[in-house]
Amino acid sequence: MRRRTFAEADSNRRDFLKAAATITALPMLGSRVQGVVRRRVAFADDPFSLGVTSGDPTPDGFVIQARLATRPTEGGGMPSGNVEVRYEIATDEAMKTVVKRGRTVATPQLGHSVHVEVRGLKPNRWYWYRFTAGDGRSRIGRTRTTPWNLALPQELNFAFVSCQHYETGLFTGFEHMAKEKLDLVVHLGDYIYEYAGIDGRVRKHTGPEITTLDHYRDRFGQYQSDPHLQAAHAHCPWLVTWDDHEFDNDYATFHSEEPGVDAVKFMKRRASAYQAYYEHMPLRRTSLPKGAFMQLYRRVRFGRLADFAILDTRQYRTPQANGNGLKPLAGEALDPKATILGGKQEAWLKRKWLESKAEWNVMAQQVLMARVDRLPGPPEGYPMDKWAGYEVCRQRVMQSLAEMRVPNPVVLTGDIHSNWVCDLPLDYSRHDKTVVGTEFVCTSISSGGNGKQKLDYTDGMIAENPWVKLHNAERGYVRCRVTPKQWTSDFQVVEDVTKPGAPLVTRCSYVVESGQPGAVKA
Repeated sequence: MRRRTFAEADSNRRDFLKAAATITALPMLGSRVQGVVRRRVAFADDPFSLGVTSGDPTPDGFVIQARLATRPTEGGGMPSGNVEVRYEIATDEAMKTVVKRGRTVATPQLGHSVHVEVRGLKPNRWYWYRFTAGDGRSRIGRTRTTPWNLALPQELNFAFVSCQHYETGLFTGFEHMAKEKLDLVVHLGDYIYEYAGIDGRVRKHTGPEITTLDHYRDRFGQYQSDPHLQAAHAHCPWLVTWDDHEFDNDYATFHSEEPGVDAVKFMKRRASAYQAYYEHMPLRRTSLPKGAFMQLYRRVRFGRLADFAILDTRQYRTPQANGNGLKPLAGEALDPKATILGGKQEAWLKRKWLESKAEWNVMAQQVLMARVDRLPGPPEGYPMDKWAGYEVCRQRVMQSLAEMRVPNPVVLTGDIHSNWVCDLPLDYSRHDKTVVGTEFVCTSISSGGNGKQKLDYTDGMIAENPWVKLHNAERGYVRCRVTPKQWTSDFQVVEDVTKPGAPLVTRCSYVVESGQPGAVKA
């Protein structure tokens, strides 16, 4: 199907802005609770069937989240009214030493989800938490606070992950991740997929392609019913951001990948997708959707060791250049007005760098930042959905890193269902002498099904793009150990995602030394 051009998309922008204004005018989510709050509820099934999760830690707290759903793929199965939810925070796994407890309300307007922003705790500590609603009690989750912002911890262990298509593979990677020694998990998007179910796969989506709020809730319910995903969520705090499949493949701001989409229907669908995402993620109230808009980019610090910028490269981008696909760096790809971040987010990112005192400055985002020609020989073919399709914007970001002398920039990327290690040079014609940062790309948990260590085109692609150090197409995640002097990324792979119980293999490791941008194989 023909993708609309940059100019065509821009000419229709006014229609989408009008539609967005209509959606934003709907009643505000999260407003004061109205009506009776039920405290004594006898549930026929487990109301905490989706587990628990936590995220966005600070030196004195974190967010804990749960969504009540007795029938998670059948509209939730909850009573229509408000339900009181109690929570406890303890310093021990047995929950004997409770240091904080409280009450909140799960409302039907937010799918009976709760997001508790816990404060007043000690820095750099592990805590355990649980919820109670009526006669139901959740599993116990483990979470932590971060060190004081000016402290310099000697170690941070975290994993980053993306792309977990329910149908094309099992979540075995999460089973192994829940056994790792981790302080954080960073999820870079494609947490769900919007497509209708297809027979003959490892598992099958319930229902049609999702377009309504109820559809999106049920799809999240199906994914979060997976026990391995639940175990990983309960294991440690998560930092989350989305990519495109949480809403619609390859969308860009107000623009569908398909031409001729009705503006009002598109923005209503976007509002539904954003709300369902919020309901199922450990996010603060600052990320509560306002119609079809949602503030997701934010900053999370782990003392002075690592400063994370959690980015959003979908909500604010201009349409993909040159009709999308693999194209030369020409035409709309070189338009100075094209942006993948949006002006406000880009300015925020640069202000954050000016303020940062961290040893390692991390950009957790969605799509490949390194410029990579994916076609052998002439003509060149750069993926227009990635940063290469927004070349002037990409170059501005690289230039800012160099001019500000941002210490140790590291980019974490998902999206493309393969593992990569890339140097990030300022000038690709002198790539070995102008490296300003390092990009680590994680493969998918399950999307694409079983992969391979090496694809037919891998060697040729690396020869044409010598700043690419690794390309591996197996499934899994990346485990990182960060110290003040060194960053180590271990590529953890699962060789078979079609059968349960597959072992975990550390396929390779790459190291970045502080003050020496670019990765080397360990």
